[in-house]
Amino acid sequence: MERKTLFVDLVLPLPVKGYFTYRVPFELNDIIQPGVRVVVQFGKKKVYTALVRRVHENVPTYAAKFLLSILDDFPIVNEIQFRLWEWIASYYLCTPGEVMNIALPSALKLTSETLLVLNPDFSGDYSQLNENEFLVAEALEIQEVISITDTMKITGQAKVIPLIRNLIEKGVVLLQEEINDRFKPKLESFIRLSPNFAPDFALQKLMDELEKRAFKQLEFLMAYLQLAGQYYDSDPPEINKRKVMATIRTKNSSPLKALVEKNVFELSERIVSRLDSYSNDQLPSDITLSEAQEKALTEIETKFQTFPTVLLHGVTSSGKTEIYIKLIDKQLKAGKQVLYLLPEIALTSQVIKRLRRYFGDLVGVYHSKFNEQERVEIWKSVNSNSVKKDGLKDYPIVIGARSALFLPYNNLGLIIVDEEHDNSFKQFDPAPRYNARDSALVLANMHGAKTLLGSATPSLESFFNAKQGKYGFVQLMKRYGEVKMPEILVADLSKEYKQKSMHANFSSLLLNKMKEVLERGEQVILFRNRRGFSPRLECEDCNHSPECKNCDVTMVYHKHINLLKCHYCGYSTRVPATCPECGSKSLKMKGFGTEKLEEDLKILFPKHKIARMDLDTTRGKNAHQEIINRFENREIDILIGTQMVSKGLDFGNVSLVGVLSIDNLINFPDFRSFERAFQMLMQVSGRAGRKEKQGTVVVQSNNPWHSVIRYVMDNNFDEMFDSQLSERRQFAYPPYYRLINLTLQHKEKDLLNKGSEELAKLLKEKFGARILGPEYPLVSRVRNRYLKKILLKIEKKSDITYAKKLLSQAINVFSETSNYRSIRVVIDVDPQ
Repeated sequence: MERKTLFVDLVLPLPVKGYFTYRVPFELNDIIQPGVRVVVQFGKKKVYTALVRRVHENVPTYAAKFLLSILDDFPIVNEIQFRLWEWIASYYLCTPGEVMNIALPSALKLTSETLLVLNPDFSGDYSQLNENEFLVAEALEIQEVISITDTMKITGQAKVIPLIRNLIEKGVVLLQEEINDRFKPKLESFIRLSPNFAPDFALQKLMDELEKRAFKQLEFLMAYLQLAGQYYDSDPPEINKRKVMATIRTKNSSPLKALVEKNVFELSERIVSRLDSYSNDQLPSDITLSEAQEKALTEIETKFQTFPTVLLHGVTSSGKTEIYIKLIDKQLKAGKQVLYLLPEIALTSQVIKRLRRYFGDLVGVYHSKFNEQERVEIWKSVNSNSVKKDGLKDYPIVIGARSALFLPYNNLGLIIVDEEHDNSFKQFDPAPRYNARDSALVLANMHGAKTLLGSATPSLESFFNAKQGKYGFVQLMKRYGEVKMPEILVADLSKEYKQKSMHANFSSLLLNKMKEVLERGEQVILFRNRRGFSPRLECEDCNHSPECKNCDVTMVYHKHINLLKCHYCGYSTRVPATCPECGSKSLKMKGFGTEKLEEDLKILFPKHKIARMDLDTTRGKNAHQEIINRFENREIDILIGTQMVSKGLDFGNVSLVGVLSIDNLINFPDFRSFERAFQMLMQVSGRAGRKEKQGTVVVQSNNPWHSVIRYVMDNNFDEMFDSQLSERRQFAYPPYYRLINLTLQHKEKDLLNKGSEELAKLLKEKFGARILGPEYPLVSRVRNRYLKKILLKIEKKSDITYAKKLLSQAINVFSETSNYRSIRVVIDVDPQ
C-alpha cells in the first residue's frame, strides 16, 4: 500500500507572518493531527516548538524540511482557539506566532538553547587560542557544558557567534542542542496496605509483632489505619504518604521503607494536582435575591433570547455577583463551561473566595501570578482532549484576568466580563495589543455562547452600543439592602493651603472625618494613583530633577529601598547628595506617592494599623489576598492604595474613602481622561458604606466645581455620557471613529524624525486628513529609544478591513526602504 506524503502548516512562536509548511515523516503519518505540538528546525541551528494548524497533501514550491518529532498524544489547542488567534492577528494587525506566544503557557513551549561542549578530539593545545577563546575552553573543562548566554558572560562580549565559529573551526568545541519539555506533572507517593493483611486476624498478628520489636513501624501502621478508616468491607485504600507522615509528625521515612520491604505496604506514585482543594458550604439556591436583583436577573435572561451580549449597569454594592452566580449555576446544569473575566488579580482573589463558597472545586483560576506548572495544570484540566489522570481536576468555571481568554474551552455557554470598562483588559506590550473584553465577544460568538458585560460605570463604547440596540441593556440602580449611596464631600485644596489648614497632604476635612471613623472602630481606604515616596526630587536653586538615563522621565523616589527608580524601564540609582547640575545641596522631595502617605499616617495616627496595597507590596503570588484578608479581619485600620483598591472589592466595615488627588487624572492630556476620572471616582466611592452603612467619600481637589466631580456627587452617569458623547462626535473619537495608533521607535533621533515624516506622507496619500502627526508623545524616549506617534482616525461606517489593508501596505513599503529598515513600527488598534 502506497504511503501518503503529508505536509503540515505550522504556527511558530515568532513575529513572522503566515504559516510554515513542513513535511511529515512517513512513520508519523498516523499520529499527526491539528493542534499537537511538534519540534522543528527553523533556520540553521534553532529548534522550536510549533503547533500544527493543518495537515494536507499540497506540495509546497520549496523543499520542505521534515518534522523532528511530535510531542503530544492529543491536541492541546482546538479549532476554535486557532480561529480566535487568527481573528486577533487579523484585527490587531499582528502575527499568529505573536498570539501563540502569549496564549500558550511558557511550560508548554519547549526551550531550545544552543550549548557548547568540549570536542573530545581537541589536542589541548591552547597556544592557538586568543584570550577570549581560551576563557571559553577553560570554562568547558570545568563545567563540561555551557550555553551561548554563559559564553557572553564569560567573555564580556555581546557578539559571541564569530568567536564560537572560530572555536568550532579550530576543533576546540562542538555544538549540542538541548530540548526540555518544561511541564513536569507533580508526583506524590501513596501507600496501601497489602491485601494479605486486610483480614482482621492477619492485621492483629502483625500489630502484635510490631509492638514487641518495631514500635516506630507500628506507629506508622496506626497512622495509616486512622486515615484509612473502616475500609475492611472493601479493598484497602491508597493514602498520601505525606499525610501519613504529617499525622505522626515525622520526616523520617525509614519505618515506612522497612514496612514496604516486609510487603506490609505497597508504595506507588501518582500524578496529583498542584492546586488546593475547596469544598462549597452553600448552594446557589441558598442565595435570596432582592426584588431589584430578581427583576434584573429575569431581564437578563429575557434579553439573552434576543441579544448575544447584554450590558448590566449596576451601581456599586447592588449585588451583581449574586446575579452572576445564579447565571453560572444555570449554565453548569446545562453542562456548559463559564468564563469569568476580571481586570485585576487583586479583585480576582476576593471573587474566587465568593464563588468557591457556592461551587467549590468546580472553580479554576488562571492568571499571571500562578507559576508555570500551575497554569499548565489548569490548561490541561480545561482541555476536553486531555486524559483526566488521577489528581487532575475538571474546571467548568474559570476565573481569571485577560490571559484566561486563551484556555482550550470546548463548550462555553457564558462569558462574564466584570468591570468591563477597565482599561486593564487591554494589553499594551508585547503584541498582540488586544482588548480581552472585545475578544471575549468574538470567542462567545464562535461557541454560540452569551456574554454579560457588567459595570457600575460602563465604558462609553459599551453604553453607546447598548443605547444603539446592539447589546441588550439591563439596569440595577438600587444598592442591596437599600443601603444609601455614599455622601460625597469635596475639600478645596487651594482654600486649605491658603488657610494653612493642611497637615502633610491631608486636608482638615479628611483628617477630621478619619478621626471620627477610627474612633468608632471603622475602617478607612485612601486612594492615591501614584506609588513610591515622591514623584520627583527637585533642586530648589536651579529646579533640576534627576531623570532616567534611558527614558525622558523624572525618577521616582522609593524610600524603603532608598533609591530613585524609573517606572518605565526599571533603572534605579542612588539619591544624589548634591544637585548634578549646579552642585547645590538644596534638594527637596516634591509631590507624594502611596509610600509617603503611609509614612505620614504613621505619625498622624500612631495607634492605628496602616497598610499599603500597590505594585511594590503585591509582587508575590498571594500578596494581594494576604492584604485583603488582613483588612477583612480588621487587622488593618487604614488601607492606602493605587487603583487596585478602587475595583469591586467588598469590605463591610469601611465607612470612609479618601481620594487624595483627582486633578492629575482629570487634567491628563487624553480624550478619555474625563471618562476615566469619573469611573475612578465612582468606583472608589463604591468601597464606602456597604452592609447597611451609609459611607462618606472625601475628594481633595484644587477645582472642586469641576463637572466630573459634580457628576459623581449627583451620581449622574447619563449626563456625563451625553456630554462626552457630544465632544467625541465633534472631535472624531470613539464610539464614532476607530483609532489606530502607530508608534515609531529608533535610537537615532534625526533618523526617526525623517522616517516618521516619510511614513506620515505615505499614509496621508491614502487616508488624507484622517492622519494626525507625527508628534512626540508625553514621554518621548523610553529605554534609549526615541518615539514618534502617528494617529489614524477611521469613520465607524468605513470598511475597517480595507483601511487596515491600505495601512499594512504603506507600512510594508516604508519598512522595505533601505534608509528606514531599522525603524520599528508598533501598531496599536483601538488604543486605550
